[in-house]
Amino acid sequence: MKIEIFANDAAKSVEVKRQLEKKLAERHFVFDSKNPDIVITVGGDGTLLAAFHHYESQLEKIRFVGVHTGHLGFYTDWRDDEIDDLVISLQSDNRQSVSYPLLDVSVKTRVAGEIKQHLALNESSLRRVGPTMTADVFIGGDAFERFRGDGLCIATPTGSTGYSKSLGGAVIHPDLPALQLTEIGSINNRVFRTLSSPLVISPNDWVTLVPVDPSSSEDFLLTVDSSYYHSNDIAQVSFKISKKKIHFAKYRHNGFWNRVKNSFIGDGK
Repeated sequence: MKIEIFANDAAKSVEVKRQLEKKLAERHFVFDSKNPDIVITVGGDGTLLAAFHHYESQLEKIRFVGVHTGHLGFYTDWRDDEIDDLVISLQSDNRQSVSYPLLDVSVKTRVAGEIKQHLALNESSLRRVGPTMTADVFIGGDAFERFRGDGLCIATPTGSTGYSKSLGGAVIHPDLPALQLTEIGSINNRVFRTLSSPLVISPNDWVTLVPVDPSSSEDFLLTVDSSYYHSNDIAQVSFKISKKKIHFAKYRHNGFWNRVKNSFIGDGK
């Protein structure tokens, strides 16, 4: 089994990575950063997101394991003081995994008509820098509404616990491979109307956002997880559940609702 350890630059993470490398080398594990079977991330959810995007072209053959060195992360099952237990689990690996849905993001440019593809683990959003964003919203190819406001966010089930939740969206279990569309600062008055409610979209449907007057000199801001893309050349953006999934090694992978409880509620004391 080939291992890659993907850590952030924090001193604690660097030290945990060093200890892991030493312990795994003593047990004759092979290290391979180009074609790993297991990617161990050391840091937090941001580190795991970075590793996910680094290896997104190899997701079908990689399983991820997260070790957190700070606050409890949503995707990280192991604490930094449990690496001996993690090494034992790696030694007895049975190749089991748990998988989560991902989001395909397809951007069509206005001038050249090119299609640019992105993949998100958590969410993607379209916003406008400066004036209010106006965009036509299509669901499954059918016109749904004309949105006016700061922007729109489309999240995966696991991403429903992040930015989407802060916008008033529901928390969705990843066994339901659905999209969630939430509004960012929508305008609702006698002239402008939106549904003003989060939408849970079937995996058989897709969401398309078509900016009104895209030729404006004002930039649009497209986010894909933690990446940002400024452009005034966006004709439309489409979102759908990807055929790809992210796979986590199932050593002691915490159940989804336990993750939600640990992240937002704690032990209630």
